[in-house]
Amino acid sequence: MLHPRSFSHLDAVAKIAAIQMNSADTWVENREAAARLIAQAVEQGAELVALPEYFPMISLDVKALFSIAEDDGQGPMQDFLAEQAQKYGIWLVGGSLPLKSYADNKLTNSCLVYGPEGKRVARYDKVHLFSFQKGEEQYNESATQIAGDTPVSFDTPFGRVGLGICYDLRFPELFRKLDAIDLLVVPAAFTVPTGKAHWELLLRARAVENLCYMLAPAQAGKHLGGRRTYGHSMFIDPWGEVLACQAEGEGVVMGELQAARLQEVRLQLPALEHRRL
Repeated sequence: MLHPRSFSHLDAVAKIAAIQMNSADTWVENREAAARLIAQAVEQGAELVALPEYFPMISLDVKALFSIAEDDGQGPMQDFLAEQAQKYGIWLVGGSLPLKSYADNKLTNSCLVYGPEGKRVARYDKVHLFSFQKGEEQYNESATQIAGDTPVSFDTPFGRVGLGICYDLRFPELFRKLDAIDLLVVPAAFTVPTGKAHWELLLRARAVENLCYMLAPAQAGKHLGGRRTYGHSMFIDPWGEVLACQAEGEGVVMGELQAARLQEVRLQLPALEHRRL
């Protein structure tokens, strides 16, 4: 059976969109790019639009992120997301942005979601902090970030939506704690080495094991400071089939969330009902 908060009719279809960006190191420039791409998605009929991880800024300068970090509930980045959601009457998953944590002088990497009236409906703080080293390329998010500790989902007219951010994708237990969900949205800024090896593999696995759609908006290309992100924003169905993908460059990846397809897969393979642990 479909989750009780899923579509009320089997013929229901919702158009959703992943935004792929190549964020610069200035908020104003990225705001303009995000606004333009959100408008493109809406023109194509999107009812839910998702931005990538750290859409407001990609910078290797830690001080730059701290300089734009906002208090929870107020600031130009949060105002922008609320205004865009209300302007177009859409559900807007705000990728992620830095919020002040006031703990050890660090930040949270937070995904904020706004409903069609411009009201915030969810906040998810990235639980798993990325660490990677290969030659001169290295990252250690725990040096500047505080990890979240709570799985988050929210309800829409077209089903329950679960959230994750980038590195969370490697930890299936996070998404299992969400119980039954119809759509996973995982904004990301995967590095090129890890993206080539594991991005599509992990996205498809999370969709299959949770019998849900997957929407993965990503950062793509070379950023100031030398960081390179993998791109390949994707929309994947509950059977693990990649329905849409943009490999490189900025753009909009569109997809249709279909109630009938969710029902079909869950009846054919009721794995969620077979769980024992």
